[in-house]
Amino acid sequence: MSRVVAENISPARDCAPFYHRRQGMELSAPAAACASPTLGQLLKKVGDVRKEVTGDETPVHRVLDMRGDDAGGEPRSLPFVLSFTNLTYSVKVSRKMTLSRRHPAVPAAGENIFSKTKVLLNEISGEARDGEILAVLGASGSGKSTLIDALANRIAKGSLKGRVTLNGEALESRLMKVISAYVMQDDLLFPMLTVEETLMFAAEFRLPRTISKSKKKMRVQALIDQLGLRNAAKTVIGDEGHRGVSGGERRRVSIGIDIIHDPIILFLDEPTSGLDSTSAYMVVKVLQRIAQSGSIVIMSVHQPSYRILGLLDRLLFLSRGQTVYSGTPLSLPMFFSDFGHPIPENENRTEFALDLVRELEGSPGGTKALVEFNKSWQNMKRSTRNGFNGSETPTQGLSLKEAISASISRGKLVSGGTTAGSDSSATSMVPTFANPFWIEIAVLSNRAITNSRRMPELFGIRLGAVVVTGFILATMFWRLDNSPKGVQERLGFFAFAMSTTFYTCADALPVFLQERYIFMRETAHNAYRRSSYVLSHSITALPALIFLSLAFASITFFAVGLDGGLSGFFFYFLIILASFWAGSSFVTFLSGVVPHVMLGYTIVVAILAYFLLFSGFFINRDRIPPYWIWFHYISLVKYPYEAVLQNEFSDPNKCFVRGVQIFDNSPLGLVPESMKLKLLSSMSSTLGVNISSSTCVTTGVDILQQQGITDLSKWSCLWVTVAWGFFFRILFYLSLLMGSKNKRS
Repeated sequence: MSRVVAENISPARDCAPFYHRRQGMELSAPAAACASPTLGQLLKKVGDVRKEVTGDETPVHRVLDMRGDDAGGEPRSLPFVLSFTNLTYSVKVSRKMTLSRRHPAVPAAGENIFSKTKVLLNEISGEARDGEILAVLGASGSGKSTLIDALANRIAKGSLKGRVTLNGEALESRLMKVISAYVMQDDLLFPMLTVEETLMFAAEFRLPRTISKSKKKMRVQALIDQLGLRNAAKTVIGDEGHRGVSGGERRRVSIGIDIIHDPIILFLDEPTSGLDSTSAYMVVKVLQRIAQSGSIVIMSVHQPSYRILGLLDRLLFLSRGQTVYSGTPLSLPMFFSDFGHPIPENENRTEFALDLVRELEGSPGGTKALVEFNKSWQNMKRSTRNGFNGSETPTQGLSLKEAISASISRGKLVSGGTTAGSDSSATSMVPTFANPFWIEIAVLSNRAITNSRRMPELFGIRLGAVVVTGFILATMFWRLDNSPKGVQERLGFFAFAMSTTFYTCADALPVFLQERYIFMRETAHNAYRRSSYVLSHSITALPALIFLSLAFASITFFAVGLDGGLSGFFFYFLIILASFWAGSSFVTFLSGVVPHVMLGYTIVVAILAYFLLFSGFFINRDRIPPYWIWFHYISLVKYPYEAVLQNEFSDPNKCFVRGVQIFDNSPLGLVPESMKLKLLSSMSSTLGVNISSSTCVTTGVDILQQQGITDLSKWSCLWVTVAWGFFFRILFYLSLLMGSKNKRS
């Protein structure tokens, strides 16, 4: 394994944190000495200064003086301080029922016998500052991820108690979405996009259209170097069926797509989970550079290694939702020494601390003594610091709006549009979305097409299913005649063909389910609008639906011998396309409501079976019971089925039953032909109408009346089917609007 090369650390790194690494005490360095370039400025030059190190993909980091002549000597703006005070969050869980008479379950105030309240966060307080990495540590179930969610505004306001402020001002939800980014624990990426394409699409979303395409490409290339991904830039992300980048590279790509616009606050939920020690170190090294650029980095980590511990600035240990330590890594030995459990000289500090916390959790008193000691220790340190500095927090007194304005002017928050405004609110300084909706639709469509184009087997399987089904129907119903039996066979063909178009749309179900969490992550921080996603999803689905409709119509129309010529074929193609559109929209809507694939398939198959049952094929409309007639009118199969019947039987000059054929499909159908002629002659004399063997008894119009198809024309049925598709797309949008808030209740 190659040797890890040390970085050239500039004075800006030593003074950016409020706590000096070597001395472990708080300093109030002059603001001018703390001037440091932003990540946006670093990205402009880092590609030119990257030093290749054999076996180590992490580039050597050099802090460059990017201030320019006009900014020389200008003091650095007020560092951002994210403060949180007395954060408390609890949920109700089901209570285990006991039948013991000695120890009956007695609910506490506000509880009932079926549920109890579990406190996940219990008065957690602390702060995080730009230029620093705040790491939240603790065992599984200690509340690390819950605290990250609370700080990132991913918990409903009514459920979370306490206060979260940035530079002393409460953060609005809209402002938090724009100035922050959240990296989930799972790497949610499109598998068939390369690393470069993934970051480029993120740049298209998060960077405004005022930035040229070439500048966005330059920014992506510099970010690839900054993340140490140059060797993997042209490699696809990959999944279970496609080999791609490594786990550490995937994690860095996940970070990259969220920092492309250089956010002020970056939240990460266990970014080192599942990685080897080297990959984990590289990931945290990238986070250190992001913090150096003037961002607040808050991450949860399970058990950092010794090397990772050297990159962290502040630690916050949690145990069952309570704070057991808050401070710098260098103060950790002194803290536990004062507590009476000194850390051995050659032992990892965090491992010792976590082991001690676990040991205390299993003891009768729990961690109560450690929690109380931490409070007294923090009070003592705070009083000492106040006496040394004369004030509790050394700030320059800038408001949140002024601080954001200064950050935007220094190159941070690239999607920010203005640095000044008449509105006194900081929220007015940054746009909700970086681009207009038509730009979002174009980028979303391009990404979806690029990803699906590299997995042709998915469309191939769907096309194969349609072609095979069409071939079976064409050969089964080959060249139907115009007899009563031919009429019955035509009715069966149309019913099966129209229902099949809906069933073959079920493959659209897992498409959104696979993208659900990517969509939730991207829309949670306003990468694009939900309406843009729905429109893009609809647009990209149409080419495949057109091709499938044309294939099915071409195979079946002429082989079965359907009526209407070229105009009839064109309408037949349109109604099949409308059926595919309505079916795809219906399944897409269900995918937005049902979160599981197997459950979704079960619901789709059941509902489509009901649609076919009430379509009018098995039982005519006038025979359907009144209490079920409403289902007949909401059946998706009804309207395409009636449309193709009218397309086939609307010609009043085409005859389907002549003379003795009226006895077909009846008990008299088996009598000899001579007997049928005698019966026909008797009927003619009785009715007073001459009915010969060539007389047309039933036309296509008569068949439509027998089937009860008299309400709507074929074109009206077509437009109703199309309207169903738009209706379900609107429902899909509403399901995304209501069901993807991405917040805990």
